[in-house]
Amino acid sequence: MPDMPWKPLLDATAARARAFLDGLESRAVSPAPESIERLQEFDVPLPQGTARPEEVLERLDRVGSPAAMGSAGGRFFGFVIGGALPAALSASWLASTWDQNAWSTMTSPVAAKLEEVALRWLIDLFELPSETGGAFVTGGTMANFTALAAARHHLLEQAGWDVEAAGLFGAPPITVVVGEEAHPALLKSLAMLGMGRDRVVRIPADEQGRMRTDDWPNLSGPTIVCIQAGNVNTGSFDPAVPVCERANDGGAWVHVDGAFGLWAAAAPARRNLVEGYSDADSWATDCHKWLNVPYDSGLAFVRKAAALRAAMAVSAAYLPPGRDRYPGDYTPELSRRARGVEVWAALYGLGREGLAEMIERCCRHAERFAAGLREAGYGVLNDVVLNQVLVDFGGEEKTRRVIAGIQRDGTCWCGGTVWQGRTAMRISVCSWATTEEDVERSLEAMLRVAAQTI
Repeated sequence: MPDMPWKPLLDATAARARAFLDGLESRAVSPAPESIERLQEFDVPLPQGTARPEEVLERLDRVGSPAAMGSAGGRFFGFVIGGALPAALSASWLASTWDQNAWSTMTSPVAAKLEEVALRWLIDLFELPSETGGAFVTGGTMANFTALAAARHHLLEQAGWDVEAAGLFGAPPITVVVGEEAHPALLKSLAMLGMGRDRVVRIPADEQGRMRTDDWPNLSGPTIVCIQAGNVNTGSFDPAVPVCERANDGGAWVHVDGAFGLWAAAAPARRNLVEGYSDADSWATDCHKWLNVPYDSGLAFVRKAAALRAAMAVSAAYLPPGRDRYPGDYTPELSRRARGVEVWAALYGLGREGLAEMIERCCRHAERFAAGLREAGYGVLNDVVLNQVLVDFGGEEKTRRVIAGIQRDGTCWCGGTVWQGRTAMRISVCSWATTEEDVERSLEAMLRVAAQTI
């Protein structure tokens, strides 16, 4: 290897990373306008010559760090974006140092083993069927894509069609049923799979966004029914028990979009929310949300592991089969980073009790936000069953102004949404780093800004 002073460079990197994390407590959550403006310093022609690694690091930190959103801290509530647990962050650094291609046991024995162990732990944690197979992917969109590809394979195979070989031209049609509040990531996945965003059968939702089952359509032929664990606005859960019963009676495949809500299974006090979800056929979730590992990290689970492998595996002369599980046979990618390292580290570090406590703590924080805002006379639009809170500060215009004011204030960061025709501010709590002090400090800022907004 070239003569490289690794120790001084990595020491400097660690020092800059520590300074960024230490500064999250005192800085505004959103970057200052001048910091965003300074990003133009990156907009230069590609240099002709080389730069010393120290120079690259210095420029990246000096210009980039001030313009980063403070979502790694405890007062970012704009989206369902978790922070990074210390154990997961350190594991990510080590995994980047290893620089493994996690395709197979040949390219990385350690990555393959850690994925295998983490998958086994998660299947047990979520109380999924023991025969379930899994895949580490980038996030919720690709987790939905991967699981739905397995569903497509299985249903068309049952109809006598090999979709991987023959494609969709001339294939038997697949009916896809979704709730009216299905997340756009699910619809994007359907579009990428050639099943179409607009060809779905939409089931009306109730006032909390849950799929209604009182007017169920007559289904026949290959069918996928998609249900949601954790509505991104209200945190609500579709009723899995009646949906799975009706779907199973008709031979349909049930898929769960559980980007963050599936983690309720890990918390005893919230486990009732996922009643019946283990009767589904596939599940998608994110680890960079409520498991709090660094971006990016998604997971697809499929009850019929053979269907997952059939939809994703590749055969080539230079890719010899092996006795061990090849992770790349279950994912869209061959070359891929070792996401399982961070997931293993987070699970091993937290254990069952630590993970349950973290999820429960986030839910309690959400309940505190809702109570404080209600007491001040503002409208909370949802039943706070999980970690999501929707707030109406007094109509569309005032709510938009309050959101903008909170973002400018910088104490915390929340975003806006439209919920069943009403403009609202959304508070999403899913970071291990959020403390009671963070909640009270943020709540004070919300109430102060709202009171000052006409």
